Amino acid sequence: MEMEDSCHLPPGFRFCPTDEELVLHFLYPKSSLLPCYPNIIPDHLHQLHPWELHGKALLSGKRFFFFSQMMENRVLENGYWKQLDIEEPIFSSGSGKKVAVKKLFEFCIGEAPFGIKTNWLMQEYHLCNWASPLSSHFCKTKGHKKVDCSKWVLCKVEEKKGNAQSLSYSYEDGSALSCLDEMFLSMDDDLDDISSSKFIF
Repeated sequence: MEMEDSCHLPPGFRFCPTDEELVLHFLYPKSSLLPCYPNIIPDHLHQLHPWELHGKALLSGKRFFFFSQMMENRVLENGYWKQLDIEEPIFSSGSGKKVAVKKLFEFCIGEAPFGIKTNWLMQEYHLCNWASPLSSHFCKTKGHKKVDCSKWVLCKVEEKKGNAQSLSYSYEDGSALSCLDEMFLSMDDDLDDISSSKFIF
């Protein structure tokens, strides 16, 4: 889904909701098949690499927002999202109840579990079971097909600055390198560091 199909924010406005607002005003209506206004967060982008989100996900500052269906694994063509052992509960300020859980992932290039980690991080928001008003977690679509609405998650992706592998390499003419080229360049840099070291026996 291209962002042209969604509502655009007026000039000068930024999309910077709290975790609670993301869950109650966007993820909850999406999971319950309720209308959400403004409808600015696209969905079904889980098969895109993080550097492919530009122009397809909602971009605010340096953060990308999109909906996705929950997946057992997050393996893509050139890498995978590795889940970190970090989970943060999200509570409703009104009732004080736990409404969602936020999970953290980092993107790695290569095959699991030996990929090279990058600076791309993803926060994934999951509704708690009680937050759904649907007794069976299933809703009927217009085509009378059943969709598991409890499996919708909201994703927030951004590239952090740090010591992990960066995806900022480019050719001299300004064109971007593929992620595999970037990985090999990084390996060449490591080999140069090793060959330039002096060993004392």
